[in-house]
Amino acid sequence: MKIFAIALTLVAQALAPLQAQPGASAPQVETSPPPPGPPPRLQLPKPFERTLKNGLRVIVVPKHDVPIVDVRLLIETGGEADPPNRAGNADMTASLLTKGTTTRSAEEIASDVEALGATLDSSAMWDASAVSLNVMSTNLPKALGSMADVVRNPVFKNGEIERLRSQNLDALEVAMHDPGELAGFVASRVLFGAASYGHNLGGTPASLKRITRTDIVSFHKRYYVPKNAILVFGGDVAPERAFELAQEQFGSWSGAPRTHPPPATRYPPAGRVVVIDMPDAGQAAVLVTRPGLRRVDPNYSVAQVTNSVLGGGYSSRLNEEIRIKRGLSYGAGSGFDLRRNIGPFVASAQTKNESAAEVASLIVGEMRKLANEPVADVEIGPRKATLIGDFGRSLETAEGLVGRVSFLALYGLPLDELNRYISGMQDVTAAEIRAFAASHFSGAPDVIIVGDAKKFLAPLRKDFKAVEVIPLSQLDLDSPTLRKPAR
Repeated sequence: MKIFAIALTLVAQALAPLQAQPGASAPQVETSPPPPGPPPRLQLPKPFERTLKNGLRVIVVPKHDVPIVDVRLLIETGGEADPPNRAGNADMTASLLTKGTTTRSAEEIASDVEALGATLDSSAMWDASAVSLNVMSTNLPKALGSMADVVRNPVFKNGEIERLRSQNLDALEVAMHDPGELAGFVASRVLFGAASYGHNLGGTPASLKRITRTDIVSFHKRYYVPKNAILVFGGDVAPERAFELAQEQFGSWSGAPRTHPPPATRYPPAGRVVVIDMPDAGQAAVLVTRPGLRRVDPNYSVAQVTNSVLGGGYSSRLNEEIRIKRGLSYGAGSGFDLRRNIGPFVASAQTKNESAAEVASLIVGEMRKLANEPVADVEIGPRKATLIGDFGRSLETAEGLVGRVSFLALYGLPLDELNRYISGMQDVTAAEIRAFAASHFSGAPDVIIVGDAKKFLAPLRKDFKAVEVIPLSQLDLDSPTLRKPAR
């Protein structure tokens, strides 16, 4: 008690100078954050580029502040090219690259890479498959040899295929009972239907069981060819040295010319409201989606600022309305997934089952408000500053720099667009935001809710018409209808 009394005395003494004195004016309290300062002037390294005789495009972005080199090889084909009923084929192919080649086992590859203090990873995305290497510059030649080996000479052993299949099925089993994950799977099918982006990138329990070694070998042979690839170096390496190493390791690589699946442009009618009834769900996942835009869309900068205002951070409108004002969720947000063809726009939050309908209405309401009411400059400024700050931080490492340059190259954009990012964000006006929101947010969106339907179905039907309810036991992610066929 004596210690507690002493502590109170010290606090009172510390606060005493802050108490208003007779005749003195009250202290000024800052009620709003100061305006953001001017963005930094970025000095971005100049990319160097060369195409090898076999068609491999090689890009080098030197950055000598740290003795690290990041290398990324992009195959310009990903999950969009999964064969019918083989969702997850591109993902399995990429994941298996490091699991054994004609000269080394998976264990030997891992041991060799670890001995160099490097990391070597492979994965698939919607529009590309990637192999990424990060290593000290002194060890780059040997590490690049391992990278070339897994890209060019994978053996796809049956044992490794079955091990990966089992791991992926286990992960999907967990995901299928997670409201947030499952809502994302369902949203892709609702938005894109049978089009190439409609399936789950990692596959479904049924599709993973159908994929054979022949499917995987065929995918690799067709798409993993130099004319369908981009090799990007970033970090502590001279351009000429990088070109020399690329020629040594990839110059003899050969294969047929690249082929891309035709773009999918026909989508189901919008405005579908789908509830996946999961009676044992402890909370509900609410997801609102609409077609977004391509990465090459000239409205790229406007889309980024518009989304930042709506749901791109803690101080965004969605988080303000749903979390801060009403305490209905730990966080709400939104984003555009920009792809080769039109990707999805998604706004989402997780909440207790009883408030799922309210959260869905709040998300749709905020989207429409952005389309119908002007945005004040005082709100836009901090959101632009957030985007510019995130962009600057992403370029601080060789890995971040390579990531930015790789995707510009993948989508056929000029590499010097990096130098125009900041000005592009700064130039976005309130009128452009409102016009963009009017064209992208004012129509009927698709709404997906995964949770205990009996706790929110009645209020949901008051705000939305034609609500579809699909029991989890009847859900079929391989079908555009999302329902298992009737027996």
